[in-house]
Amino acid sequence: MRMPPLPPPFTQLTGDRAVKRAVGNRSTQVADPIQIDDYDPAWPALYADHEARIRTALGPLALAVEHVGSTAVPGLAAKNRIDIDLIVADPADEDAYVPLLEAVGYFLRSRDEDWYQHRALWTEGHGVNLHVFGPDCDEHLRHLIFRDWLRTHPDDLKLYVADKHRSAAEHPLDMARYVDQKATVIVEILRRAGLS
Repeated sequence: MRMPPLPPPFTQLTGDRAVKRAVGNRSTQVADPIQIDDYDPAWPALYADHEARIRTALGPLALAVEHVGSTAVPGLAAKNRIDIDLIVADPADEDAYVPLLEAVGYFLRSRDEDWYQHRALWTEGHGVNLHVFGPDCDEHLRHLIFRDWLRTHPDDLKLYVADKHRSAAEHPLDMARYVDQKATVIVEILRRAGLS
């Protein structure tokens, strides 16, 4: 796997930017406090069900489907939401894949044209974040490296769990600040994983 660079500095998700990237009838505000749950051993099976649904819907259009994020790391506390990276030939060509995914319960909710052409689809109730990227995308590679590093480095897993709990406690109703506050520890761990 190619080693991507460290992520660029986090761009705060201000109200205007959140509204600009929102698609459909989604709220740009957090309705309930951010909750970090203990690791649930059912998460891998939930992911496998979604992976099968996505691959069946898209066939060869799905170049890769990967379980990423905290629910993909055994023992890691997380929000009870499965993160999945989907790689397609061109994320900007929404007509090629979004209708097929909507037919099986994934709905386009975010469009980040200035950030790797990223698209995010959610299930009803937002139990899944389906992140769509193009081939060889730096952010997708960082997701895989971070996941795999935490799976084999328990001290960094503990560090990240503590930081998640702290961030959620300090910003329970502000997802942008929660994510922003975790960025420092994520970059620190990615450096140890070999990114520069």
